[in-house]
Amino acid sequence: MLPFRETLNRVANPYYSEPLVFVDLETTGATPASDRITEVGIVQVDDDGVRSWSSLVNPQQPIPPFIQRLTGIDDAMVASAPTFAELAETVLAKLQGRVFVAHNARFDYGFLKQEFQRLGLRFSAPVLCTVKLSRKLYPDQFKHSLDALVARHQLAIDGDRHRALSDAALLPAFLDVVLREHPFEALHQAIAELLRQPRIPAGLDPAVVDELPETGGCYTFYAADGTVLLVGRSHNIRKRVLQHFAADARKPRELEMLGRLARIDWRESAGEFGAMLDEARLIRTLKPVYNPRPKKSAGACVLRLREACDAALLPEVVDLAVLGPVDPQRDFVFGPFRARRDAQRLLDKLADGTGLCRQLLGLEPRPVVAAPCSAQPLGKCRGACVGREPLATHNARLLSLLAKHSFADWPYPGPVGLAEGPAWAPEIHVIDRWCHLGVIHDASELEALLAAGPAEFDFDGYKLIQFELKRRAGEVLRF
Repeated sequence: MLPFRETLNRVANPYYSEPLVFVDLETTGATPASDRITEVGIVQVDDDGVRSWSSLVNPQQPIPPFIQRLTGIDDAMVASAPTFAELAETVLAKLQGRVFVAHNARFDYGFLKQEFQRLGLRFSAPVLCTVKLSRKLYPDQFKHSLDALVARHQLAIDGDRHRALSDAALLPAFLDVVLREHPFEALHQAIAELLRQPRIPAGLDPAVVDELPETGGCYTFYAADGTVLLVGRSHNIRKRVLQHFAADARKPRELEMLGRLARIDWRESAGEFGAMLDEARLIRTLKPVYNPRPKKSAGACVLRLREACDAALLPEVVDLAVLGPVDPQRDFVFGPFRARRDAQRLLDKLADGTGLCRQLLGLEPRPVVAAPCSAQPLGKCRGACVGREPLATHNARLLSLLAKHSFADWPYPGPVGLAEGPAWAPEIHVIDRWCHLGVIHDASELEALLAAGPAEFDFDGYKLIQFELKRRAGEVLRF
């Protein structure tokens, strides 16, 4: 039996004024760059009728067990199937000149574009997502997944769910229900609005808009000369970028930026944590012109109290790069601070407002023979410098006032991981001593990542990591 089939039904196009092609794919995973198609299902609808076609596809890589259980397609089934390269011309001919319709359409569209690009073939089409169409026509409904549509509208399934042609055929069946419940004009207008393209900046290749993913991550705007204009983050990159182009959202500074825009890059992330880390890193390293200027953190440091020979606790500024392990039972460490001046500013604030001695805070030299600091004669120091306040009392007040600035000790014996994304293809963020070392997809990759050496401490990354580890304490992976 051939791994593909094709059927014909003579029914004119009742849904829209342009030819439609309903598409569903089964794949080995969720990432077009690394995963591959295992099955294609296509339903063409136009004034000449309805034509259905499907084929298994040899992905030339193993199908994960989870995907096999979900779709019922295993390695044995696709072993003798044609590769996508062998089917490409046939598939392209069935898609061209039509509105591309799919559920979560950017997923299927992105996979097909990636497969065509591997073969040097260009594919572009107007894209209609039936998830968005359902939301637009049924705004009172909470769920719009394909399973929700099947249950809500009692759609008949011809074959097995999660098989390409069966799922593709559910989409015109959904439109049949829409036409029974809405006038044709309402469906036509809804489709037209969803297909409407935004105005594209003059210097930008319009084809790039077609490539933008509807997934989360970071995007970067570049000028023609390579100048980095803007770094942004969103749970939906495509939607956010198009918002920049919307005429009613433009301000003079944004118009200026769009006038210079010539290229867009992006990096998809499996989750919000990865996107935030990427955004902070890109802003810090690329210094985009139209982002707010980030505070510098190249000189990140802490305050550490050392005990003098007379038992006074004296603050010293220590670069984080040379801090080493911290023993919370023995060491008094506070911070971190972006730069030494921020640590000094805190000590100045404590001296001016609490009566702590400027000499004992390291703000003025401490003489060999006791002498008052500059603030003592003015009544702004309680006199620890000349023995009027006991050193034990000064120490206790200093510790109490610095307590809220305590440096969080790394709570694990070594590096840990935080996973994001689908269970069958997670991204694991590896973190050690508040530094993000990188991303792995399997524990077997950990050794190579650790061998690359320690990561540079980043103040903004530290804050993100500290929050995320606290929020997801029960999900931390121990290596």
